[in-house]
Amino acid sequence: MAVDASEAATPLLDVDGVVDYKHRPVTRSKSGGWRSAVFIIGVEMAERFAYYGISSNLISYLTGPLGQSTATAAENINAWSGTASLLPLLGAFIADSFLGRYRMIIIASALYIGLLLLTLSAVLPSFSSSDCQSATIVSQCSPPHLQVVFFFFSLYLVAFAQGGHKPCVQAFGADQFDTQDPQECKAKSSFFNWWYFGMCFGTCSSLWILNYIQDNLSWGFGFGIPCMIMAFALIIFLLGTTTYRFSIKSDEQSAFARIGRVFVRAARNWRTAPSAMAIEEESHGILPHPGSDQFMFLNKALLAPDGSKEDGKVCSINEIEEAKAVLRLFPIWITCLVYAIVFAQSSTLFTKQGVTMDRSVGPGFSIPAASLQTFISLSIVIFLPIYDRIFVPIARAITQKPSGITMLQRIGFGILLSVISMVIAALVERKRLETALEYGLIDNPKATVPMSFWWLVPQYILFGIADVFTMVGLQEFFYDQMPSELKSVGLSLYLSIFGVGSFLSSFLISVVESTTGGDGQDSWFADNLNRAHLDYFYCLLAGLSAVALVAYLYFAKSYIYNRGNSI
Repeated sequence: MAVDASEAATPLLDVDGVVDYKHRPVTRSKSGGWRSAVFIIGVEMAERFAYYGISSNLISYLTGPLGQSTATAAENINAWSGTASLLPLLGAFIADSFLGRYRMIIIASALYIGLLLLTLSAVLPSFSSSDCQSATIVSQCSPPHLQVVFFFFSLYLVAFAQGGHKPCVQAFGADQFDTQDPQECKAKSSFFNWWYFGMCFGTCSSLWILNYIQDNLSWGFGFGIPCMIMAFALIIFLLGTTTYRFSIKSDEQSAFARIGRVFVRAARNWRTAPSAMAIEEESHGILPHPGSDQFMFLNKALLAPDGSKEDGKVCSINEIEEAKAVLRLFPIWITCLVYAIVFAQSSTLFTKQGVTMDRSVGPGFSIPAASLQTFISLSIVIFLPIYDRIFVPIARAITQKPSGITMLQRIGFGILLSVISMVIAALVERKRLETALEYGLIDNPKATVPMSFWWLVPQYILFGIADVFTMVGLQEFFYDQMPSELKSVGLSLYLSIFGVGSFLSSFLISVVESTTGGDGQDSWFADNLNRAHLDYFYCLLAGLSAVALVAYLYFAKSYIYNRGNSI
């Protein structure tokens, strides 16, 4: 098969800046657009099916067969999830600097062999979950150390696979649309919506199918199916190779090197007098413009430490503006971290709540607790078309903006919804605790609290609608605002929000656990949830989210869009 064309330098006829898989010029009518995007969305659907087949019910496996406490399991999941969300930074760097996105997608898909190892770790004969049946407390039952090590090795191999897959697939999909063509530019904005739609469809399928298999049939089988799905997805992705557009690698210095050099030059010139800088800026013809007064210390990169102005010793205006554009992203990145902490609760504490509640939907059938996350995906699948086909056209007619509302407005509204969801979650948990007390179930953690799982549905639905605004908005924002050579890095920065958020969630749980569990008192995360106080924790998260929203609005209001973009 032909190699990635990211290193090609062939002039093009129709679509500028791209070639086909054989390094040949491409025509708009036979390449890219939705004909390529459907293959890429398909492989993402399969990858999400596989990933959520592991992550969504992981807390049940850790607190069940592996015998960990609720707090320990939640911390381990957050640590793994955080790592999986930070590794895309490494994957994006390797893809954008060396391998190209196409090659990285193939390598990452092959790395999902970790799913096969995960299956083996779950079916090792050295330990059986039946050994736990006689244990009075689940955490008293522990598998052999070797099996635990093998399990976590396999789990983190999957994290490395996602690290290469996640930032490159979406960036590669967006690359199939030419922003210079009005129709394809509008289609690219819809691509992010339908990308998330397909991703959530895969997630929803995983939550219904795999969670049921894992809870009722076999963990080994439940981990094995995703492995087969990923093998099939890789074949689908390769079938679309002839239609893909591959970006031509620029002969210019790496964007990483250019941006890094600006910061190094500015740091070396930190003692430069303002008067000297004013003279230098005037000599370069720098005129006041939106954002010109932001990060002015970077303008010191216009000077060389020895006073020389030779090429290679000073940075150009364009390089400095490029560095400023990247730096502007970080206040938005930081203020979205609390949203990521809230997001982490849906696959951990929400699931543990569901385990204690009545999940029956008919005689003889009970919904797996982890499958309740399906309501997040369902709300996204239902609401995204409404957003894309109804809300956006109406908003576009009012605001005259191609996407209806700006990306930052979209993100901010989703953060507001996450605050409301946490308040509702706290109220529902308070109701659950009162019901357990009313029926005398406080000291009977294995008993089902006579309270329907439907009480949890509103918080799940609000999570889903918040994702439509914030998740998709963050994806488009970090892709759009990064330099063209760093699109994968932009998407990995978006993912790193949730990586760092997961670590912060783990840290916060650890602090709350140690702070509230002293002097013989039950902590907020007691293994017996009927004596725990998740409602207090949810109130804490609601308060932190409200503070973060205020900070976000402050920075979003002063944000200057890169390249005059305000969509």
